[in-house]
Amino acid sequence: MTTPAHPTDAAAPPEKLPSYRWAMLGGVWFLYFSFGLTTASIAPLVGQISADLHISYGALGGIMGAWQFVYIFSAIPCGALLKRYGPRRMLLAAVAAIALSGVLRAVATGEISMFLAVAVFGIGGPMMSVGAPTVVALWFESRERPMAIGIYATGAALGEVSALAFTHSIVLPLFGDNWRACLLLYASVIIAAGLVWLVLTAHPASRAMEARLKDEPKRPEGQIMRDLLGLRTVQFILPMSIGIFFFNHGLNNWLPEILHASGMAPAVAGWWASIPTFVGIFASLLIPKFATPRRRVPILIVLFVVAFAASLLLHSPPGAPLGLGLILQGFARGSMTTLAMLILVETPGVGRENAGPASGLFFAAAEIGGVGGPFAIGVLHDLSGGFSMPLIAVSVVCVALILSGLVLVRHPKVKPA
Repeated sequence: MTTPAHPTDAAAPPEKLPSYRWAMLGGVWFLYFSFGLTTASIAPLVGQISADLHISYGALGGIMGAWQFVYIFSAIPCGALLKRYGPRRMLLAAVAAIALSGVLRAVATGEISMFLAVAVFGIGGPMMSVGAPTVVALWFESRERPMAIGIYATGAALGEVSALAFTHSIVLPLFGDNWRACLLLYASVIIAAGLVWLVLTAHPASRAMEARLKDEPKRPEGQIMRDLLGLRTVQFILPMSIGIFFFNHGLNNWLPEILHASGMAPAVAGWWASIPTFVGIFASLLIPKFATPRRRVPILIVLFVVAFAASLLLHSPPGAPLGLGLILQGFARGSMTTLAMLILVETPGVGRENAGPASGLFFAAAEIGGVGGPFAIGVLHDLSGGFSMPLIAVSVVCVALILSGLVLVRHPKVKPA
């Protein structure tokens, strides 16, 4: 599959050429850092929240998947709203929703209120997920996009690391083990990121880019969606995204508790749980750089194999095999979504002009797995009394991904020219 030439890339407007595009990327990175911090904020606090609010692990699995459930239905409308209002307003609205979710989590009094608090994130999450790729598509040409996407993806990874590694070792002791104060602190970070974004997008170059986007002719959203769904590559990638997010969100939400159940103290489990995210940071920077259009699908299959190996090694007790499993998990989760998104956005017929709707479609499908992963692991834990059965379910999903990747690479519509 060759990288398509976008009609706007050949004659890039002056606003795309100066170094200010790196400032815009920095703003997106900070937003994604707070995004990752919020998504991982409950995982290290599972024990405290469960005991304080009297919520079972099965119910907590449903709560952790609440925002992904809302995400499924809001992602496509957010893609449409992005084309109307532009990434500046969309990302500011995302900040407001995510900050509100963080505050509501901190004041939750039971299962229902915590579920609703987490669900609010499902409104802000897709705004950010469709807005960030659009910012990259607007400010970076085709050859720079893989690197730019890899850079802002490290923001979410570092946000997750911060929540997993520092919650028990620094933040909770600082607030006298008050998990509510901890969540309020994390909510303040997204507010700070929003203020930075507000300042950056007030720059004349950003305003000019937004005006240019607004003046572009717009096709009916229904027609855009029908055209996208008619592309064979899109038909392959959307189901695949479900399995990717089942693996990512399932393990992201439950990994600290899986490690705690293996015999680790909560603080130690938090540090070990951050290993995949640290590794994922380097993977998200390095792998997309080498993933040329011709290599992307084969590399994606290799990552599925790595994810399968990681799911097997996570059955191990604390030691070298478990550590290797965490490293392999980081390699897989750090790049699977990035490569799938690159394949999707660079598909002929998608391109810069349809990056927002295509991203909305991708995440609407993917979050079916984002809901199913945490929920399935929580329910299977309650049924079996441990995490062996949930990890077997993750392995089965990885096998399905490998098989789907082998079908994808053999299909003529997705082979490079």
